[in-house]
Amino acid sequence: MARTPSNMLALGTTAPAFELPDTITDTMVPLDSAKGEKGTVVMFICNHCPFVIHVNPEISRLGLEYQKKGIRFVAISSNDVENYPQDAPDLMKVKAKEEHYSFPYLYDETQEVAKAYDAACTPDFYLFDDDLKLVYRGQLDDSRPGNGLPVTGRDLRNAMDALLTGTTIDELQKPSIGCNIKWKNQKL
Repeated sequence: MARTPSNMLALGTTAPAFELPDTITDTMVPLDSAKGEKGTVVMFICNHCPFVIHVNPEISRLGLEYQKKGIRFVAISSNDVENYPQDAPDLMKVKAKEEHYSFPYLYDETQEVAKAYDAACTPDFYLFDDDLKLVYRGQLDDSRPGNGLPVTGRDLRNAMDALLTGTTIDELQKPSIGCNIKWKNQKL
């Protein structure tokens, strides 16, 4: 397992706009329609990464819990499906159903959205406020496959709770760690 950290996009950055196909509904989803009333979580994930598999149940729980509070979630897979066919859109749809995703699971075929967000790994989490300004980026929590720590979503949860209550979000944020995004034309 490669251990690639987040690039940690600058806080205050405006969420780059996108319009991508949702593999669950087979419709195009622009950022404007995915945006939450109080905040928006954009996460880069994929089907096969052991780090994502490790946190899937918690991101499903967080999606259900916080979407009711006005924070919408959107997941994006940007992996090269030619070399990683297990991340293909038809299998993304299957994975979304298996994991009970209550949010869109978008396919970034050109990888332009991942580049615009400076995404580096899966999973990579970004929390934007109601004006789509970045207030949190980094890890879900300290749990990693094999380290024995429970998956709680603590870091992202704390940031979302602070956003909802109007309290200060700690700017000391830990990068996520995961598999690198599988870029096209990358030597295997």
